[in-house]
Amino acid sequence: MAAKEGERTRRRLSTEERREELLTVGARLFSESPYDDVWIEQVAELAGVSRGLLYHYFPTKRDFFAAVVERESRRMLRVTAAVPGVPVRTQIDAGLDTFLEYVQKHAHGFRAFHRAEAAGDQAVRKVYRETLAAQQRQILEALAADPETAWTEEDLPVLRIAVRGWLAFMAAACLEWLKEPDLSREQVRDVCARALLGAVRP
Repeated sequence: MAAKEGERTRRRLSTEERREELLTVGARLFSESPYDDVWIEQVAELAGVSRGLLYHYFPTKRDFFAAVVERESRRMLRVTAAVPGVPVRTQIDAGLDTFLEYVQKHAHGFRAFHRAEAAGDQAVRKVYRETLAAQQRQILEALAADPETAWTEEDLPVLRIAVRGWLAFMAAACLEWLKEPDLSREQVRDVCARALLGAVRP
């Protein structure tokens, strides 16, 4: 009886709800194992659906992993959006708090996203790199509009390198924090804030 009730519950999920459920399972598996070690059968079993239904939503494993990475990409770009015209020093703590809250809440997705660069598939790596480039643009635009700093066009190449390096630093710090959460969110925030301000200081 319980199994039949579970089947009815699964059938009541909307298309978008089912897709989100599958992506959540996929994020967990891809965060724990390399791309080549994840099998579609595992995803289907954990989600309680047939392999055929999973392929209905995602024709290939590559499409599935790309969708996992794209979902995290959208989430990250939403939470890292800066406010042009507001001093970076004023908004950096709140922005990092929001981002670190996202990292804790969506740890599997965050880890899966950062496994994309190591994936052999060019389409998946493209999504990953485009997201980093978009984050870089967001920060550069906020710095360019910072009323407390007079950046010039000549500063842009150095700023671009500094911001890209800081994004790599922050990702590494967050992944280490998730692995060994000895530090508080505030401590990680302060470390990341100091690193950014130090990297872009005129």
